[in-house]
Amino acid sequence: MIRRTSLGAFVQDKSLRTSFPHTATKDREESCNVDLSLNGAPVYGAKREHDKPYHVVNVKSLDPNPYCIESTKDQSKRESLKVVHRHGPCSHTNEARTSAPTLAEIMSHDQARVDSLQHRLRVKSDHNSLDDSKATLPAKSGRSIGTGNYIVTLGLGTPKKDLTLTFDTGSDITWIQCQPCISCYQQQEPIFNPSGSQTYKNLSCTTPQCSQLHIKGCTRATNTCLYAVIYGDGSFTIGLYATETLTLTPSDVFPGFAFGCGLNNTGLFRGAAGLLGLGRGPPSLVAQTASKYGSYFSYCLPTLSSSSGTLVFGKDGGTTNSAGIKYTPLLTNSNGPSFYFIEVTGIKVAGELLPISQSVFSSPGTIIDSGTVITRLQPKAYDALRTRFRQLMMNYTMTKGVSLFDTCYDFSGRDTVEVPTISFVFGGNVEVPIPSPGILIGRKELACLAFAGNSDASDVGIFGNLQQQTLDVVYDIAGGKLGFGTGGCS
Repeated sequence: MIRRTSLGAFVQDKSLRTSFPHTATKDREESCNVDLSLNGAPVYGAKREHDKPYHVVNVKSLDPNPYCIESTKDQSKRESLKVVHRHGPCSHTNEARTSAPTLAEIMSHDQARVDSLQHRLRVKSDHNSLDDSKATLPAKSGRSIGTGNYIVTLGLGTPKKDLTLTFDTGSDITWIQCQPCISCYQQQEPIFNPSGSQTYKNLSCTTPQCSQLHIKGCTRATNTCLYAVIYGDGSFTIGLYATETLTLTPSDVFPGFAFGCGLNNTGLFRGAAGLLGLGRGPPSLVAQTASKYGSYFSYCLPTLSSSSGTLVFGKDGGTTNSAGIKYTPLLTNSNGPSFYFIEVTGIKVAGELLPISQSVFSSPGTIIDSGTVITRLQPKAYDALRTRFRQLMMNYTMTKGVSLFDTCYDFSGRDTVEVPTISFVFGGNVEVPIPSPGILIGRKELACLAFAGNSDASDVGIFGNLQQQTLDVVYDIAGGKLGFGTGGCS
């Protein structure tokens, strides 16, 4: 049974005469209440099974690298955007100059995003318009919007202003903070001022772009289209829907790009100027640039310790290892037309297929998401993964877990550890090995299996960004397929 709670508490402002009726699933705080007692940890056991495939992991690699290391990949012939981890040493946002978030904080933010995604897939709102009767906006601050951990820099306006945005395959609308702010959070670059651009133009309420919005409204005085995005925890962005010149690279310039000019934005957006929407819906950058790029893009997400990855649009740029890309079909789902659904058929640990019925995966389905950190599995699938992983790690000392993690180890005093390989099997019998940085998360004194189970078997699975690190991930939307290749970036 789905519980609904009204988000009707809003603040007045004369410049935006609208109200925002909306319903949302109540945050499921109980989903984080995991038994971490381990019944007598630490646990010791027999040596690992030597005939099984393992990664030999340098324990020092579990700790963050404080230095920015330039990628060794040759990107000179590729028209692409540079991707960096927002918590990493190459990030230029304010957040990178402060202490990195703890594992518990990362998981708290990540769970907020997961709750939001699963709510969007579970129920369609009956209220998808902005009422023009009065001006009200949410008055509470959100725990986190969970907009993802990877950032890119692009240009907007004439003259061009460089802005750092998180990119998100789970969202359609691209939005930035704009002047004059009703309420704006702190960001690294100056907040975009539309009056300083020669090419900015508000969209009217009768335009096709306005009609494509899921939540929209209209100002009475100027017939200007309004947009809003409300996240699962109550965080939001709301403002004017407009067009502007978007510059991805010097040769990739798009006049008339529709985006949200956010005048009231609340949430832990963590220094970025806004969000780059790479979902499947009509407002997304993918759809708006389809005439040039053919609804085709790819990325490689760097590890926390590496310098950069890439976000590439179109087939011409290709991927660093295009010959080795293996494709699985992209599926559609009427409850989540903006998401990229894929079919998971199995999981292998140390080369052996786990005894999980395919129906465990197929009933709720699985999406791939650039903004969710930790892969979420159906409860039975996670139980099988955890059980086998623990069996093959019995010669290491288990320790009390943290947050969602219940399979954690203390590697203090060790130079290297042997970690069993994990791979996912997708539709079309496509096996994708998880790179070793996507198997463990944490530090040497607390390194945890980097997967989590959903609280309910009916919740959609999510293939998260930690498990995608260093892979070439190719989105061929027009071709109806998703590709994976290994060794895309360090």
